Amino acid sequence: MAAHNYDNEDDRIQAKFKQKNWNEIRTNDSWAIFKIMAEFVNGYESMARIGPCVSIFGSARTKPGEKYYELAESVAYKISKAGYGVITGGGPGIMEAGNKGAHRGEGTSVGLNIDLPFEQHFNPYIDKDKNLNFDYFFVRKVMFVKYSQGFVVMPGGFGTLDELFEAITLIQTKKIGKFPIILVGSEFWSGLLDWIQNVMIDIQKNASPEDMNLIRVVDTEDEVVAVLDAFYKKYNLSPNF
Repeated sequence: MAAHNYDNEDDRIQAKFKQKNWNEIRTNDSWAIFKIMAEFVNGYESMARIGPCVSIFGSARTKPGEKYYELAESVAYKISKAGYGVITGGGPGIMEAGNKGAHRGEGTSVGLNIDLPFEQHFNPYIDKDKNLNFDYFFVRKVMFVKYSQGFVVMPGGFGTLDELFEAITLIQTKKIGKFPIILVGSEFWSGLLDWIQNVMIDIQKNASPEDMNLIRVVDTEDEVVAVLDAFYKKYNLSPNF
């Protein structure tokens, strides 16, 4: 069959939808439930054995030697020395730095990997028995939230913001218990936080002023550990609970 030359992206998308066999799609969607269930079961069984951890998020594009790569490694090292394990998305960049710091600190180093077309491949600093692979973003995100005692969010892109705002939303709506959400790098986060305060909250009234209390902004690894420790000491809990 001859290849079609479409004038624009809209024409290509319309042709794609016309070619779909919707009966086949419905059948495939039904069978996908079993694959999704298998990912949840494997994730629950694996993560439940790991113990208290803190998730570190950030850009996969950050290179070794760059400021936030080195800071993420130091943060993870200090977190592991404080008794927490470290969970990352398992890939390069900030994720690699997080697993590297945990490995250097002789702590638990977990990677929740997902296959992406451009940037994702698992890094070498994940514990061999704690390298989990996912096909579905939403299953992977459940694992981050369910098995984390805190989120440490380094500078990143859309994926990082996705994880951040999902956690804030779940805590805000009381779908999960509160845990520390720590943004690292005030120079990166200040513009976004100013917009949330000045536009979303003050002008549009689309969030409550107290919602800003769900977030802490810091610039050093010692501040990260201090926030985590202060939160859990308040509830008479320790990393080894």
